Amino acid sequence: MSATEAAKNFGSILTEVRERAAEYVVEHRGKAVARISPEEDRTLTLKEFCDLVANRPWPPLDEECLRAIEEGIAIWNREEVPRSPWGR
Repeated sequence: MSATEAAKNFGSILTEVRERAAEYVVEHRGKAVARISPEEDRTLTLKEFCDLVANRPWPPLDEECLRAIEEGIAIWNREEVPRSPWGR
């Protein structure tokens, strides 16, 4: 489809991509320049994630990065205190 047609119908194109996994090639002056297609929904199992992390050559982390990681872990592990129904 032409770039002009894609621009005019972008909302309906996105609906088709989302609901029917349609794929479109956008052309400019007769030459393909872009593809509109569904995004791959990629999730990893815990084992796949661990393998990915273990087999990747990671650069050394600086102090700021390590501190941010520790803060994130602390927030993640923070106990949730249920709200009192009698509180304000």
